[in-house]
Amino acid sequence: MVIQVLLYEDNKNLRQSITTMLQWNSDFKLVADLPDANNVVADIKEWKPDVVLMDIDMPNSNGVEAVKQIRAVNEALLIIMFTVFDDDENIFNAICAGANGYLLKRNFDQIPAALKDVMEGGAPMTSSVAKKVLSFIPKAKIEKAEEMNSLSKRETEILGYVAKGYSYKMIADALDISSETVRTHIKRIYKKLQVNNATGAVHKFMQGR
Repeated sequence: MVIQVLLYEDNKNLRQSITTMLQWNSDFKLVADLPDANNVVADIKEWKPDVVLMDIDMPNSNGVEAVKQIRAVNEALLIIMFTVFDDDENIFNAICAGANGYLLKRNFDQIPAALKDVMEGGAPMTSSVAKKVLSFIPKAKIEKAEEMNSLSKRETEILGYVAKGYSYKMIADALDISSETVRTHIKRIYKKLQVNNATGAVHKFMQGR
């Protein structure tokens, strides 16, 4: 399956570099590369991407707000933030808005792996971002989500790895089980937590700690 990608990036040179990277990889098709997200809802309806790569700071538009607009009309579309910002506020706001992953621009070369990872149900994040996400957990003074009580010990363990940004393969290696077993567990986790993606599951995990 060729992954259809929609890119939002205001830096022309970087946008061209990403375009070239994806054009040389037969696993991807860049359906459009746009300098801003002013018309994001119309864009996703027109281009029908599998994954959106979303910058945060763009002329006349903000990537986090664009994610919120997407989520208002499409809860399932996969979105990876691609930005220079690694501060707590932007990371937290992006994840709460519904982003499925968070990649820093200095890790430009990780784009292909991140796209494949998110398509497999993962939550790709630059390692430094994943650490910040984990730091939010003790700060979340929210009453424990009831659904968390329904998870088995193994499911909670796997969800913890997802929260750290581990891919299915990395989780499988860490727990000495198959990737397919991980996939089965994660499907059950989504069902029990009543979510559709890793971001939703991680958000409830953070609330329930």
